[in-house]
Amino acid sequence: MTKTAELRQKDVAALEAEVKSLQKAHFGLRMQKATQQLGNTSTLKATRREIARAKTILAEKQAAK
Repeated sequence: MTKTAELRQKDVAALEAEVKSLQKAHFGLRMQKATQQLGNTSTLKATRREIARAKTILAEKQAAK
């Protein structure tokens, strides 16, 4: 789990890479849920929120330019 302070230290390119990796992880979790291999479904909500957190910080940094 990434903290907001850690995300704010990253530059725009690193944040974009972070969002992409989180989306890939979320997709994998969704596939596990669909095939009923996912034991802890709360990880879906957590990754979705992490994606939103990273996208928000990315948008703030892009707007600051």
